[in-house]
Amino acid sequence: MRSRLPLCAAVALTVLAMLSIAGCGVRGSLETPPGARDQTGGATPGKPGEAVPHKPSVLDPLIR
Repeated sequence: MRSRLPLCAAVALTVLAMLSIAGCGVRGSLETPPGARDQTGGATPGKPGEAVPHKPSVLDPLIR
């Protein structure tokens, strides 16, 4: 009969790796850090309810 030690070690290492990967995410506020500049990406503010002009696209015939 073969030993179960290699199988148990493989399972334990797999579970340990999964738990360490799951802990990588950092939860925090969605506010910008102090001192960071607010970037709008070139967006210009508009009036609420104002229609946005349509920009033609190559995919327009597929959509309309």
